Amino acid sequence: MRLERINNMEQYILNQGTVSLDDLAGHFQVSINTVRRDLNELLGRGHIRKVYGGVSAKTESAPLPMSVRAFRNSDEKEEIGRMAAALVNDGDTVFLDSGSTVVCMIPHLAQKHKITIVTHSLSAMYEASKYPSLQTIALGGLFNHSTSSYVGISALEALSGITTTAAYMAATGVTLEHGLTNTTFFEAEIKRKVVQCSHKVILLADHSKFGNISPITFFNFEDLHALVTDQKPTKDYMDTIEKNNIQLLCSS
Repeated sequence: MRLERINNMEQYILNQGTVSLDDLAGHFQVSINTVRRDLNELLGRGHIRKVYGGVSAKTESAPLPMSVRAFRNSDEKEEIGRMAAALVNDGDTVFLDSGSTVVCMIPHLAQKHKITIVTHSLSAMYEASKYPSLQTIALGGLFNHSTSSYVGISALEALSGITTTAAYMAATGVTLEHGLTNTTFFEAEIKRKVVQCSHKVILLADHSKFGNISPITFFNFEDLHALVTDQKPTKDYMDTIEKNNIQLLCSS
């Protein structure tokens, strides 16, 4: 319970920019002393800083840790994961990206037959380990704490000998002009290699990702095979989806 509150508190601060201690106490319905204890732990994560009377989000564009991302729009992510898993056929070999939404596919994949998962995501490896029916190929390399994934030359070399039926990808930001974007160079390298090794690319993204731009583009939106999301995109996205015959799965 405390860990969930701390993760939610960090996300709240990052979304708001700057908040007071009283605001945090009222929002999370805890005492000021509890807020101070929680903030002492959050300050060590490096994403927020103290200001007069409260705390503020740091401005550098670093990816949020998996522990925070997993709790953001969690209901929407669960539904997206369920819909995306429906695209997987028995016997498929699929790449699962390091996004917190993609991990939500795994319990549903476990209900299928002879599924092989290829992933560099530690979270996906751990979740897949719960299901003996799933075969998992884990890519090693340098561990990136912020994305909870393995990156670098070793992971890239491992991918060079693998072909997957489909790559189920996450993105930090999605726009028509810049496509699918990411904040981390080494993570983007993995993503670029993966899409070259896959017959089709499927994006899993909730509504909060659309319209946001991160520094590194790794795939063009119009080249997607499918988009799985929680809300129908705006008209400009829908026009591109229809023009390029992109399959759309939407929960609302």
